[in-house]
Order: sequence, then structure tokens, then C-alpha cells
Amino acid sequence: MSEHRDAPSSTRRDFLRRAGWLGLCAGAQASPWLHAATSSPSAAPLATVRSGRIRGYLDRGVRVFKGIPYGGDTSTRRFMPALREAPWRGVREAIAHGASAPQSGEDQSTSEDCLFLNVFTPALRDNGKRPVLFYIHGGGYNNGSGSSPLYDGVNLCRRGDVVVVTLNHRLNAFGYLYLAELGGTELQQSGNVGQLDLVQALHWVREHVHEFGGDAGNVTVFGQSGGGAKIATLMAMPAAAGLFHRAMTMSGQQVTAAGPRAATQRTRLLLAALQLRADELERLRTLPVARILEAARTRDPSRIEETSLYFGPVLDDRNLYRHPFYPDAPPQSAHIPMIIGNTRDETRAFLGNDPENFNLSWDQLPARLQAQQYTDLLPETVIAEYRRLYPDYTPSQVFFAATTAGRSWRGAVDEAEARARQGAPTWVYQLDWGSPLDGGKFGAFHTLDIPLVFDNIAQPGSRTGTGAAAQRVAGQMSDMLLALARHGEPGHAAIPDWPPYSLQGRETMLFDVPSRVQNDPRGGERRLYQRAPFVQRGTM
Repeated sequence: MSEHRDAPSSTRRDFLRRAGWLGLCAGAQASPWLHAATSSPSAAPLATVRSGRIRGYLDRGVRVFKGIPYGGDTSTRRFMPALREAPWRGVREAIAHGASAPQSGEDQSTSEDCLFLNVFTPALRDNGKRPVLFYIHGGGYNNGSGSSPLYDGVNLCRRGDVVVVTLNHRLNAFGYLYLAELGGTELQQSGNVGQLDLVQALHWVREHVHEFGGDAGNVTVFGQSGGGAKIATLMAMPAAAGLFHRAMTMSGQQVTAAGPRAATQRTRLLLAALQLRADELERLRTLPVARILEAARTRDPSRIEETSLYFGPVLDDRNLYRHPFYPDAPPQSAHIPMIIGNTRDETRAFLGNDPENFNLSWDQLPARLQAQQYTDLLPETVIAEYRRLYPDYTPSQVFFAATTAGRSWRGAVDEAEARARQGAPTWVYQLDWGSPLDGGKFGAFHTLDIPLVFDNIAQPGSRTGTGAAAQRVAGQMSDMLLALARHGEPGHAAIPDWPPYSLQGRETMLFDVPSRVQNDPRGGERRLYQRAPFVQRGTM
């Protein structure tokens, strides 16, 4: 699914006029926790951060600051940890998102000067001690930004009296190209600088959140898809220890990281595509961005369906000393309450774009499944088991269910099991409620939980619809996040009692209308795919 970005304002006056100074939008709810007064449009909020003063704007009583630098321009630090941002004089306008990281195929402003974050808060400097919600965007490690309308934090602020932070950071080769085996001492951390950007942003939050009415001792990181994978990796990075206190991942796991040998092989493939030798890394640091992005489209030999190289966190023994969730859950994060979630029909988001996948025959299914399930089991074995488990399923239903189970869901199960063995406080959910759009054929697809968790079902890009059922599920899922942030557990009055996940019960909240808790949902599918070991694709 593509990321979205707000169009930047041409002038402050035009921006404020377009923003409007309206009451509650559809779906937003006033909270009894919210105590900040709504100011007039002319009273633009001002805040002070380490590098200068910033001026934001008001949106339905919420103070919004966009495009705040948390690090310097990385064009002069390519493949190296970022430095602090340069200070500025006067008041910096913080009313439009900053540039996104360099990436291909995105309709947005991109630059190596991309270390920007956005803050949404009910009040400033009031010692409010609000929980902080720190969102990490999806798009794998390859694309995306924190600027999508779906990530707008106003409704969460209004609903739960919290501070919301979203951000951009370095991606793809610019964030995860491993040069330590080929380069000098200054490139030893190159394979994880995208993760180090996140650490730097979390330090910025710790330093500044009091200015925005938040509690630096109560930070919840949450993220979807690639954002969840980045969180799983942060949970195993010593540099991130103590910077966040709760975690929620949504359809995003990172069981294993890239090994140094595999990561170096990909680096050599990129160099070959650029017609550079290993001793010409200095040239790599000055090449145009577009050339590097084009070279990264080289086919990855470990990802047969992909048209580009995999770049992600690397087991470099400098910033990442162990795999995130192998052979066990990271001990440094055992005390952190965590929610692990997924959607029931993940792969309908991308495999559903091919109409043929909705009209498969039993004869067509084995070859289609072989290419897309990502787990090395005979497709005939998988099909036979699904027909036994679900005798009413059509070939297309088997295809979407099996590809979902054999891809991201398997990693979620492994992480939940590892946390359960550790005795760490963990809750698991599955979104069963499906989008009513397009005749409902896409079901509970990958990314559907984003507008529900943000309570943003009316935002551009949402595919939930704005009906009563969508709002009911959005209320349940956003209150889940708010409860985790405020109380360290996700239970609240609008959902059934939700026990922590255990190996005995495999308790899982199924978000639907109505929601319910079920032990070991899809247990037959879980046992089927556990016949093969799980290795995160692209990491070995």
C-alpha cells in the first residue's frame, strides 16, 4: 500500500484558511481527560526546542508542529550517524511536513535532509505529564514517511489527552547499506544508521517532550508493517534501551536481522550495478541520489518476486549484537508491555490487486501459491491441509489465507511465543473486521488497522468507510492503544476481558463487531507452517 503526504502550504495564510477552525470532525470524540482550552486562530502556538523557537498552528484545540528538525542534513553524512540539526535564528515556521527520505515511486518531496518529526499536543508547558505516542511509519525499510494524513494525531490527542509524534528517517540504501566489511572506520555503522535515526529522534523526544506537555518517562512506540519491524529491532538495540516504555506492532515483525555476509553480498551487488569497485566507496558517498536508487532496483537473489535489493537492519556487532527475536525475545525489553497485532487478510492488500487471484481454479492454485507463500513447504501439502481445515474455501480463499499465514503472520506468532516463554507482558490481537468497500472483497487487509488505531477513518487514504461499524472498531482499537500508553495494558470497558498471551491459551483479541477473545485462532494454520523454520526474508 502506498504512503500519502499532505501537500505543503504555499503561504501561512493559505494554510491556516485551508486548515479551518472547526469543531469536532466526524469520528473525533472529546475526552474527559482533555483539559486544554481551544485558542483563537490568531494565537498560533510557539514552542522552544534546542535549536530555536518554532511556531505551529491549532487544529480543533490541538497544537500541531510539523517539520521540526531532530538531526542535521545527512547528505554530508551519507552512510554515517547523523549529527544534531543546525540552530536557527528567529522563529521557524512549523506548519508543513519536512522532506521524506530518498525513495523511488513516491509523490512527495524527498531529500537526504530528511530528519524531521511532527508533534501533536493538547497543551504546552503545563506539566501535563501526558503519555507520549511515538509512531514509526511503514513501507518496509524501503519507502514511506511520517506525513500521511492517516497518521494525523489530532483525534488521538482529543480522545486520550496524549502527545503524538510522527517522523521521517533514512531508508533503503541510505539507511541500511552495510559497508563495514569494505569501508573505513567512519562507515562501520552504515548498516543501521536508519535505526540510529530513530534512536536520535527518541532522544529528542526525551529532551523536549516536557515543552509539549508530555512525560518523558512514559513513551509508547507503535508502528505498522515496516514500522513494527523497526520497533522489534529497537527492542534489541542497546542504544535504544530506556528510551521507550511500551510497544505496539501492527503487522510488522523482525525475527532475524541481516547477517553480515548476506548484507555484504547485497552491497557488492549494488556496487556492481553502479560499476564501482569495493575500493571506490568514496565515490559512492557523492553519487547522485537517483543513481543509487536506480541501482538498488537490482534483483535480490533471496527474494525471487522482488525487483529490488533488500536493505534492513544488520547484525553488525556495533549497534545490533543479536537477532531481534531469535533465538529468544530480547532480554533488555522483557519488562516492556507489548501488543503484537496483525490483520486476518494481510495479503489481499497487494495480491488482491491482481483480479486473477480472486478467480483461481484448483489447477492454478499450486503454482500461484508456490511463488507467494514464502515458506518452503510443498504447495500440494498446504492446499490439502487448508481443504481439510476449511472445506468450504474456494481456491482463491485458500490462496489469500495461506499467503497471509506463510508470510508476516508467522513472524508475529514467533515473537508472541518468544515473549510468552520469557514471561514478558504481551497481548495479541487480530483484526477480523473487514473493509465494507469494494463489496468487501479485500477483507481485513494489510494497513486497514492504521486509520482504526488513529481514529482517522474519515481521513484521505482510509478504506474503512465511515459507517457505524467502522467507528465502533476504531473506538475499540484507538482506546486499546491509549489504555496501553496510560496504564501499561490494553484492556478497556468497550472490549471483553483480554488476558495476556500464554503458550497454554494463545489468547487473542479478535477485533470485530462484536469483538471477542479466542484461544489459538487459526491454530491449524499455525501448526502447518511451523513445520518449517522461520527466517525473515532477505536476512540470510
